[in-house]
Amino acid sequence: MTMRNLDALFTPSAIALVGASSRAGSIGTVIARNLFEAGFNGPILTVKAGERAIRSSLNYPTIEALPIPVDLAVIVAPPGKVPQAVADLGAKGCRAAIIVTAGYDVADGVYDPALRQQVLDAAKPHLLRIIGPNSLGFISTGPRINASFAHLMPARGHIAFVSQSGAMATAVLDWAHARGLGFSHVISLGEKADVDFGDLLDYLALDNATRAILLYVECLTDARKFMSAGRIAARSKPVIVIKAGRSAAGAQAALSHTGALAGSDMVYDAAFRRAGMLRVHELRELFEAVSTLSSGIRLRGERVGVLTNSAGAGIIATDTLEDMPGELGALDPKTLAKLDAALPRAWSHANPVNIGADADGKRYADALAILMENEGTDATLVLNSPNAVADSGQAAEAVIAALALRPRAPVLTCWMGESAVADARRSFTAHRVPTYETPDEAVRAFAHLVSYQRNQTLLMETPPARTFDEPDRTKAQDVIQKAIAEGRSTLSEFEAKAVLAAYDIPIVETRIARDPAEAGRIAAEMGGVLVLKILSHDVLHKTDVGGVRLDLHGPKAVEEAARDMLERLEAHMPGARVEGFTVQPMIRRPNAQELIAGIANDPTFGPVVLFGQGGLAVEVIADRAVALPPLNAVLAQEMISRTRISKLLAGYRDHPPVDLEAVAATLVKISDLLGDLPQIAELDINPLLADEHGVIALDARIVVHPTQGVGTERFAIKPFPTGLVSEITLSDGLVLDLRPIRPEDEPGIVDIVRRSDPRDVRMRFLGSLKDFPHLLAARLSQIDYDREMALVAVDKEGGFRGVVRIIADPDNETAEYAIMVRSDMKGKGLGYRLMNEIIAYGRQRGLKMIYGDVLRENQPMMHMAQDLGFVAKTGEDYTVMRVELDLKGS
Repeated sequence: MTMRNLDALFTPSAIALVGASSRAGSIGTVIARNLFEAGFNGPILTVKAGERAIRSSLNYPTIEALPIPVDLAVIVAPPGKVPQAVADLGAKGCRAAIIVTAGYDVADGVYDPALRQQVLDAAKPHLLRIIGPNSLGFISTGPRINASFAHLMPARGHIAFVSQSGAMATAVLDWAHARGLGFSHVISLGEKADVDFGDLLDYLALDNATRAILLYVECLTDARKFMSAGRIAARSKPVIVIKAGRSAAGAQAALSHTGALAGSDMVYDAAFRRAGMLRVHELRELFEAVSTLSSGIRLRGERVGVLTNSAGAGIIATDTLEDMPGELGALDPKTLAKLDAALPRAWSHANPVNIGADADGKRYADALAILMENEGTDATLVLNSPNAVADSGQAAEAVIAALALRPRAPVLTCWMGESAVADARRSFTAHRVPTYETPDEAVRAFAHLVSYQRNQTLLMETPPARTFDEPDRTKAQDVIQKAIAEGRSTLSEFEAKAVLAAYDIPIVETRIARDPAEAGRIAAEMGGVLVLKILSHDVLHKTDVGGVRLDLHGPKAVEEAARDMLERLEAHMPGARVEGFTVQPMIRRPNAQELIAGIANDPTFGPVVLFGQGGLAVEVIADRAVALPPLNAVLAQEMISRTRISKLLAGYRDHPPVDLEAVAATLVKISDLLGDLPQIAELDINPLLADEHGVIALDARIVVHPTQGVGTERFAIKPFPTGLVSEITLSDGLVLDLRPIRPEDEPGIVDIVRRSDPRDVRMRFLGSLKDFPHLLAARLSQIDYDREMALVAVDKEGGFRGVVRIIADPDNETAEYAIMVRSDMKGKGLGYRLMNEIIAYGRQRGLKMIYGDVLRENQPMMHMAQDLGFVAKTGEDYTVMRVELDLKGS
């Protein structure tokens, strides 16, 4: 369930309070007071055995006695009575309930899952949605609902706050009240037995009363739902999240380096970034961020100019920027000349632009007007330090007047101090100019804008076309299944490299020797300088037991090293099974960097891809970044940029830049491998050597487990569905590849439109389309496979011939379809074939209905829909027909 019946929470026709009270200080009394005094324009009914009236309103002894149906109920009752209350409310027609009741524990603080399940079982037959248990309640300022025991009713605003913690919700309400901040909704989720963050993100993304969404998260229960809903919400409005528990330990039982390095908090961080959200780390920062992002400021780049009357304030701002996203911009020659003409000779002649302690309003306005035109900066930070020489208030009014001439200019302000600048700050707020108390807060606000812009860009940036071939999935699958069939959880190095080779990840030549003598014979055949490694399923980290020898010259040295390894292994791990040795050529790449790339498993978000600096000290250095699969070239490049070693990869001194495209391609291949082979739990490539010539994997280890039917369901973002890849043959014999769309297919979608008749384009998009903007094309190619599906028909030369898609509602019940076939493909049966394929897919995923809006004049589409079993209906617009296909009845 996602949005189903949530309208009963946000727009109820009537509310019931079960467990109301007149006893002073009780939760039932506080909630009754809040409900009645908030001003809700509808019936509020109370239920309490033995009470005649609550707050002078007629009370009812039981739920059954309620005279009218209620949409929303608030339950304050002992834990053991909650399941029956939910069942009675459902029978009465109630569709949503807030369970304030805590105490869902038995003795000694042990959680009682049976009682929680009883509540869910009671709600299920009625599709009644549950907020809580242990919820502070729900507040909605538009309809004047205060169904909570919060200590105040917030002002009306356009910010929705969803909190897992009731205590945090009340703290935020108090903090915001003192600063005059309002909310559209405040929701306390409590224990999230039913309604969770994903459900509310789906609803709030479409809520016109909400312009920004704040989340306080302690943990997530359904990562895939959260990611799908979060990405949709973040495309339409700012979503800002504060996550508690940043110091939580990572994967404790990880067998590989990647498993040990991928800590849980950094995975949350990667998830928020991938969803297009902005993460902050402090409560104060949360409201700074929402104030900044809701101001409407959008950046075209990441360079900032600083205008100040204080050298010290400028230095603080510059120092703060060193550790944050963004950079100090440069002043172009034209700007320098204009500033020279407008400012006293003693101005700083550099960025930060220090205009002097005696700067009046005119000087501020003149300098700001010039800086806003500077080509070397993308935003301006205006600082003011109050003094007895110049009027800070006058300077503020001058800045506001200058911005009135450039209302969309990205400008942030900071008037330092308290009483002397209070009026100036109020004036900035009144004119919707973002303002902050200290330079570091203002710089952090700029960093929020930069980070948010980066995350939004990642959501919609089109990756380049793939330059590598499809993998040999069968070969890799056979290797893994053989190990699982033998009861092994780890692949040998030789097997792991075979899996990598199947995905076209370059590996070093590796041969297996059963004993020291055979190792010597192989060394004689290979020649050159060699590397010898122990081959044992019982040894995961070979260097820990002396199981790796480098720079071996000749067969004798190799054979002696092998015998020495056996002795060392017996001393360190008595009884360890030895399958033999691997012999490899010694790779010498003097300019190469040692990297690590691999896969780890997070308990919340499932598999993640890890990248960073490799080598023996990988866990000590801990230079790494993680990302949620699936990856493309853009996401892989961004992931690389978040590591410290990325600066070395860019080249330095006499070291040429590394082939970053090859490194990124390796990460994409690992992501593909993970989607195709969900049995892989952990993977290490360490070291992965990278230089200007490309990459090569010197060592690899893979941990596997049976999927037990779960497969890719554990992925937070559904990976590319390879099972939908097929070939189709049209009536004229043309063979096309049919596959799900990929993010890099944007040019192909644009090409279909470009090569189609304008009338056909109008029929598809229900109106004229002069051009095909990037954002629209990216939205059509970068889809969420969990909620959407688009199948593209591509010829053997890579030309796109047609595309069909469905977009399902969050409840996975109905889906809207759309189809576009290139004009020169008409009459060949491609449209029918695509429609049949997408209908079959809809049935397979359990949809109840597929529908589409068709222009009445589009008779070919109307006839095809009729032939496929769709029923046409007239809508409010006479020119558009709605066609519907009942998948359950057909």
